[in-house]
Amino acid sequence: MVAGRDGGFDMNTYDTTSAANARVRQSEMSYKFQRLREKLRQAIDTGELAGKLPGERSLAKRFHVNAKTLSKALTDLAAEGLLDRSIGRGTYVKGSAPSQTSAGRWLLLCDSREEDRLLIDALQAANVDIQTAHSAVDMRPSFLNQFSAVIDLASSTPESFLRDLVVRSTPVVAVNRELQVYSMNAVMIDAVLAVSRLGRDLMLAGHRRLAAVEPRGTNTIAHTLRKASDRYAAGAVIESFTADEISTLIEHGFTGLVCDSAACAARISAHLDRPGHRVPEHFSLTAVGMDNGSAPCSGYYCSCRQIADSVVELLKAPTARPTTLWLAAEFQDRGTIKPIGATIPVQELANVRVGGIAV
Repeated sequence: MVAGRDGGFDMNTYDTTSAANARVRQSEMSYKFQRLREKLRQAIDTGELAGKLPGERSLAKRFHVNAKTLSKALTDLAAEGLLDRSIGRGTYVKGSAPSQTSAGRWLLLCDSREEDRLLIDALQAANVDIQTAHSAVDMRPSFLNQFSAVIDLASSTPESFLRDLVVRSTPVVAVNRELQVYSMNAVMIDAVLAVSRLGRDLMLAGHRRLAAVEPRGTNTIAHTLRKASDRYAAGAVIESFTADEISTLIEHGFTGLVCDSAACAARISAHLDRPGHRVPEHFSLTAVGMDNGSAPCSGYYCSCRQIADSVVELLKAPTARPTTLWLAAEFQDRGTIKPIGATIPVQELANVRVGGIAV
């Protein structure tokens, strides 16, 4: 401020001085900004900055400026055509950013099972350039060259075929398939978690003879039910059966059934739909797996859309290492679990506590 003739302050002089100071500061900031921009331009020209640029905080520290000023300078250089900037990908020197290619053409290996139809439709909706095949036998390398990825839904794809794809660096996603070729991607329903919960529900409902209905040679369901019985019903009888052994299952008094798929449960339900062997009056029927909208019993399911979205996620955003996505199934109540004997009502199972822990 400047003193006036009467000993006061001359506001006109004060305003003029403040404006002048503001112009000086603005000029200094403009000069610093221009100098920063030229330093960045020179670093790009000399190759000091090449490819993908470091993060803005790192660059700001490197050039001794604040991040806001640096960001504005990078934006200006991008407008001049020296840089490529995009949200999510970062900042690249012009021409060095990796190309964003299309999904390419996918090969879908699948069985001729009607229960897979909705999943196949969902995958075809995600990539209209998909081709389906029911067998990988005799597929020639020249035929496979046209595909950018392979999705394996089939139950009997040769491991040697999958291994050859991995060697060729062709992305492969197996769906609900126990992997022997461990350098593959996979999308798996967490069957162990689902079966554990069904075993809990059935045992707390009073069932003490539980049948694990799964293909011969597998024991995932039976093993998981036995572990559940250690906690909820010590001494419960757990046995494995195939869907073709329903008569034996009935003869031996098994009342709680856990199937490895909705399709298997549908076969069992057809056998049990007769006087004296009805669900849920005489048997509690459950299943785990994929729900195509027509699962005949209560169980823990993943939707076809959820599985398809997970497959697409792996193919469109590939990772450096093989990845397995474990999908948590949700309970669908179809009214096929019924308590027997002195039990806890099914609707109260969610509130049961064992050892102080909610089950």
